[in-house]
Amino acid sequence: MSTLLLSRNDVRELLKMSAVIEAVEQAFKEWTRGEADMPAKAYLLSARGDFRAMPAALQGAAGMKWVSVYPQNPSLGLPTVMATMIYNDPATGYPLAVMDATEITAYRTGATAAIASKYLARKDSHTLGIIGAGRQAYTQLLAHAEVFSLKLIRVFDLSGAAVEKLIKSFPEYPIQESSLEDTAASDIVCTLTPAREPLLKMEWVIPGTHINAVGADAEGKEELDPAILKKAIVVVDDLTQASAAGEINVPLKKGLFSIDEVYATLGEIITGKKQGRKDKRVITVFDSTGVAIEDIAVAKLVYEKAKQVGRYLSVNLMEG
Repeated sequence: MSTLLLSRNDVRELLKMSAVIEAVEQAFKEWTRGEADMPAKAYLLSARGDFRAMPAALQGAAGMKWVSVYPQNPSLGLPTVMATMIYNDPATGYPLAVMDATEITAYRTGATAAIASKYLARKDSHTLGIIGAGRQAYTQLLAHAEVFSLKLIRVFDLSGAAVEKLIKSFPEYPIQESSLEDTAASDIVCTLTPAREPLLKMEWVIPGTHINAVGADAEGKEELDPAILKKAIVVVDDLTQASAAGEINVPLKKGLFSIDEVYATLGEIITGKKQGRKDKRVITVFDSTGVAIEDIAVAKLVYEKAKQVGRYLSVNLMEG
């Protein structure tokens, strides 16, 4: 047996957003039915960032993602988020592949938010608001364009250059730079920042809006005015993880929000255990912390496609 070694470029050319969305949605179904195993994400803090160990197993797939989040990295010419996946044969434990998971992380996060939007946003949603024009903005745009017919994409970032780069990267989409307040007045809003103070205010959010709160993925991070959570139907990817490190973590600690106010998990919505959007005027929030089943589902997709293509580097790690 041999182990495939897949670089970031290798992984990027093997990824297709429509297939990623399908794989991630299936992973949530398996997990909700009790057919997957996923221990809690483990954090290792450093002076300038953090590391996260994310193991999981699905039907016929197992592995672990080791990911770092260092906000100052762009100034050094490095991505804020970098990740490596070890993908194993669940029958023997053999390492089938070691692959860069930076693109996997970006794609599966965009895909999960778009899946949440599919079930929680209004069916007639045509405007997308993106707050934060970093790497995640690209896959949020790609994923939502797979699910919705987007007539306008508003983008806000403190860096005009970042917004300009995003616009130039997608000339085929109707993207415009907007103020924070105008971006918030979209049918679907994705918050993608490392903020530790609320930046999206309740008075800016129009009735019927769906919000994907993606940036708050560690303790102390917070992007939404807690008043939004109090008024909205709140759905999380994983309740334990969201409580410790998601959008709800700070309001919970301050007593501004309670666990009992979480309506459902995304898996419960997808499998029909809980109903999704019930009212055109209600505000919905998806608290996305990122769960390992998403990564394993996409790693399986990448591995199987790489085996079909058959031209990637492999080594025998068990040799000798």
